[in-house]
Amino acid sequence: MNLNSSKATLAVSRSDASNALSVFSQDVKAGLSKQSKSLHCKYFYDERGSQLFDRICDLDEYYPTRTELSIMSEHAGAMAEHIGPGAVLVEYGSGSSTKTRLLLDHLDDLKAYLPVDISGDHLQQTATRLRSDYENLDIHPIVADFTKPFALPKTYVSPNTSIYFPGSTIGNLKPDEAVVLLESIAEQCGSEGGLLIGFDLAKDESVVQAAYDDAEGVTAEFNLNLLHRINNELDADFDVDRFAHVAVYNREASRIEIYIESLDKQAVSIGDEQFHFEQGERIFTEYSHKYLVNQFVVMAQKAGLTMDRLWTDSKEYFAVMHLTPA
Repeated sequence: MNLNSSKATLAVSRSDASNALSVFSQDVKAGLSKQSKSLHCKYFYDERGSQLFDRICDLDEYYPTRTELSIMSEHAGAMAEHIGPGAVLVEYGSGSSTKTRLLLDHLDDLKAYLPVDISGDHLQQTATRLRSDYENLDIHPIVADFTKPFALPKTYVSPNTSIYFPGSTIGNLKPDEAVVLLESIAEQCGSEGGLLIGFDLAKDESVVQAAYDDAEGVTAEFNLNLLHRINNELDADFDVDRFAHVAVYNREASRIEIYIESLDKQAVSIGDEQFHFEQGERIFTEYSHKYLVNQFVVMAQKAGLTMDRLWTDSKEYFAVMHLTPA
């Protein structure tokens, strides 16, 4: 082992962590300074948040993961055919990569698998488990915020770069923001590549509401964990018991809106700054849009992507679509 190289790598790692913490602090303080307070949903996923989300995916009420997994189980072979042999597979928001394994098992001559996630610790754990099961596959995890442009390592740039974006995460963005992200994905796809993406379909409101406000309270714990993370990482003093999880269905926008609500009038310190809350005042944390298929197709077309195949479940709760750059 090259000792100087190891020290340099450690220094870079510490520098990246310091920069990430600084950006986190700036974003939190900016969000809580707004007239309508907000915190970005990408900050849900520290190690504990990632673990809580894995628990959410196992809940009876939370249909998206279970339904998408059933679609992947039935159609992964056909999806792999659309991706084609010799691909570099880049996965956005890889999480635990459960659904990815179904795809990896069907892909021919896969050149590399690049899972991308904002939660570095969780990502490394997932990559370690995958390497033990796919010993001959080049697995290169990338810690990044995929909602912003990021470059792939030059070694992995390929004409057949295919993006896998499962989990209906695209629904967390407003439609105009989703178009911007899809444009970025279209540019990242190689000339022979494409995008395989999961998204949630519009359905009965009661089904959607239960998925984001489960009886066991795991979703509430996941949402409120963001305050615990701010306490732990930013020297804050949120009394988390004085806040509550709120999930509201917006019919007009066809989306669930997630908030953290202050249960009484209070003040919270973050470092040397103080933020005041009125009783009933809410912090917005997440959208989850539900689409009609034709709405999603139009949105993708605006980003320069064309649908060439669609798979859904028997109830039409969820969809997985393969698109290629126009």
